[in-house]
Amino acid sequence: MNLRALDLNLLVILDALLDEAHVSRAARRLNLSQPAVSNALQRCRDLFGDPLLERGGGTMRRTPKAESLRTPLRSLLANVADLIDPPEPALKDIRQVIRVISADDPMSFVASALISTLQETAPGITIVFRSWQGADAAIRDLLDGEADLAISVFDWEEENVERRALFEEDYVVAMRRGHPAASNFGLDSWLEWAHVLVSGRGDLRSPLDPRLKSLGRSRRVGIVVPSFQVVPRILLATDLIATMPRRSFHLHAEGGLVAFEPPIPTEGFPLHLGWHARHANDPGIRHVVETIATILAPAADE
Repeated sequence: MNLRALDLNLLVILDALLDEAHVSRAARRLNLSQPAVSNALQRCRDLFGDPLLERGGGTMRRTPKAESLRTPLRSLLANVADLIDPPEPALKDIRQVIRVISADDPMSFVASALISTLQETAPGITIVFRSWQGADAAIRDLLDGEADLAISVFDWEEENVERRALFEEDYVVAMRRGHPAASNFGLDSWLEWAHVLVSGRGDLRSPLDPRLKSLGRSRRVGIVVPSFQVVPRILLATDLIATMPRRSFHLHAEGGLVAFEPPIPTEGFPLHLGWHARHANDPGIRHVVETIATILAPAADE
C-alpha cells in the first residue's frame, strides 16, 4: 500500500462513520455535507475492500471488518494527535535541570521561595544558579543555549529572546548610623565621602557618574565590590557611602544603617526575566517563569 496516497482526513471521517453507523449523523458531527461523507465512505470501502456499513432492517450496521477496525483506528488517530500536539507531562513527572543566570540580589530575592515552591509542585526540577557576568553575557548565554533563564535588566529587545517585566527598582543612599553626612544630608555631604561601587566586572563608573558630570560634580570611588551583599558590612565599618537599590538595602541592611533619598534625580530600572524563544513550549521552564513572577509580584506592588 502506498501510504503517501493515504488521506488522513479520510480516516477521521471513517472513525466518525464507524462510531455513528449513520452517514447523516457523522456528517453533522464533522460539520460536513452528507454527500461529502457518502463519498468518503465509498473511498473507504475501496480502500479496505469491504462494505464497512451495510443496510439492514432500516438501519446501517457495521460489518465484521468495520468492527475490527474501530479500536486500532481510534488508537491510530490518538497517536497522530499526540505526535502533532503532545500532551504536557504532569509537573510532578518532569525531570529537568534549569540553568538561571542572576546577580546576587535577584537570586537572594527568589532562591529560597523558588526551591520551596518547586519541592511541592515540580520536585524533579533542579535549579542551577550561575554567576553574573553582565547583561550582554546573559543574552549571549541565552542565545547560545548555555543558560535557560536570566534575571537581569534587559533595556533593549533582542531577537529570539522573550522577556517578562518583574518589577521596577529605584535607589537609596546608605551609610552607617551616626555618619557625619547623616546629620545634614545633601549633595555636598553625599559627595564629600568616598563611595562603594558595586560592579561584577570591576567598573569604576556607573550611570550615576555621567549625571554628576552634567552638574559639574564628581564622586570618588573608594572600593568596588561584585555584590551588594557585602556592602552593609563595609558601611558599618567605615565612613564610605553607597548608592544601592532600595530592595537590596532592605534585604541586606543591618540595624546600624540608615538610608536617604538620592540628592539628585536618579533613574530606576526594570528587572526582567528573559529566556530564549525556543523554550516557549517547555512546560518546566514555563512553570519556573510563572513561579518567579509570582514570588516577585509583591515587590512589584511595593
